Amino acid sequence: MSELIDVALGVVARARPGEGVEAYVARGHDTEVRAYGGEVEQLASASSSGIGVRVVLADPGGGGNRVGFAWAGSLDPSVVDDVLADARDNAAYATPDPDVALAEPDGVVAAELDLWHPDFAAASTDDKVQLALDLERMVRGADPRVRQVDSADYGDASVEVALASTTGIRAATRHTSAFLSVSAIASDGSSTQTGSGFSVGRAASALDPKRAGDDAVERAVRLLGAGKARSGRCSVVFDPRVVSTLLSVVSSALSGEAVVKGRSFFAGRVGEDVASPSVTLVDDPTDPRAYGAATFDGEGLACRRNVLIDAGRLRGFVYDSVSARRAGTVSTGSAVRGGFAGTPGAGCRALLLSPGELDQTAILHAVGDGVYVQSVTGVHSGVNPVSGDFSVGAEGLMVRTGVFAEPVREVTIASSLQRMLQSVLFVGADVEWLPGPAAGQTLAIADMQLSGT
Repeated sequence: MSELIDVALGVVARARPGEGVEAYVARGHDTEVRAYGGEVEQLASASSSGIGVRVVLADPGGGGNRVGFAWAGSLDPSVVDDVLADARDNAAYATPDPDVALAEPDGVVAAELDLWHPDFAAASTDDKVQLALDLERMVRGADPRVRQVDSADYGDASVEVALASTTGIRAATRHTSAFLSVSAIASDGSSTQTGSGFSVGRAASALDPKRAGDDAVERAVRLLGAGKARSGRCSVVFDPRVVSTLLSVVSSALSGEAVVKGRSFFAGRVGEDVASPSVTLVDDPTDPRAYGAATFDGEGLACRRNVLIDAGRLRGFVYDSVSARRAGTVSTGSAVRGGFAGTPGAGCRALLLSPGELDQTAILHAVGDGVYVQSVTGVHSGVNPVSGDFSVGAEGLMVRTGVFAEPVREVTIASSLQRMLQSVLFVGADVEWLPGPAAGQTLAIADMQLSGT
């Protein structure tokens, strides 16, 4: 890590008078393995490093600041020199913006998180390949109705980042991650269904192949014979994975950047009751269980716990430095960026609904009758974080007298995000941390439109 910090500080030290400079330096290594038909179909292992530089110049005409950005996938000194020069040139031609500025230290102390698994380097490439092969073989032999394994994948990554700026920002962080995923295809002669399963952790040794395989088989087999359900209004129980996906969409409406641009259905509603009293939604990147956990945000400020909805009442949004200035507030340490090739923007990293007291079985029993949604399609086209419109394709199982009944597919569930939040019946205690910006858990919502036959 020290050499990355030295590179970042070296760039910042070359700032000219009146010039703001930020250097984001990163390096990483990742491995991907895909098994198919008992063989290795794909194996890739790669290392990368690079730098992104932002330069901020005051506009001589007093119209604000101009910001220029440049990046390169190399840390060669001559390349770093070129990146700084290109960022300066880009700043000279940028449009002045009164709200553009680099982040400044705000006194929040960073949480002490150890996100680098000590066993990460212990797994050899052969070990990783064997995990994928074993997972595929396990799923193929788990149930006679499993006709094919579409793919069995292993992946991991290690990332180190250092960031420094002329405003006094100094930050360094690192993390590891690993996953197994598998897709099973089941058939009973008249029906074919697909189910997926996975396991995530911070090293190969933390993964659970059996859990991933069993989940994929169960999800495929229990949908065999699925048909359309009768149209009507009913309670909907969402699978934890679906809830994670839905919260990811909601997270875009909780971005301060979206709010100041008028692209959120939450705009202008701080202090209002926007959800059921059972809903408390928190973004907490300092929780080490979260896949998106981090010590520092994309601008080098300490990540922190932000309560966004408290017992149904909207408390606020997540901000980076620029969106905070536009909103007349301060950063919440919530800048996210896609690596050295991207610039920061406001976003959530680790959303979690405060768990209720019931597990999935108890929630199904409490709901009584309705539909259990195992997976959804058309989220990006059917869910609008600006208007709140919600309409997605779904498959799952009917719920009758509190237990799973016949499987259903090719149905549509519809409502609005505003109404769904107000109609939450139960939030599950079964928290499952998943890849992406949100955890998953069972969630029951009343009175949604189910369209089938």
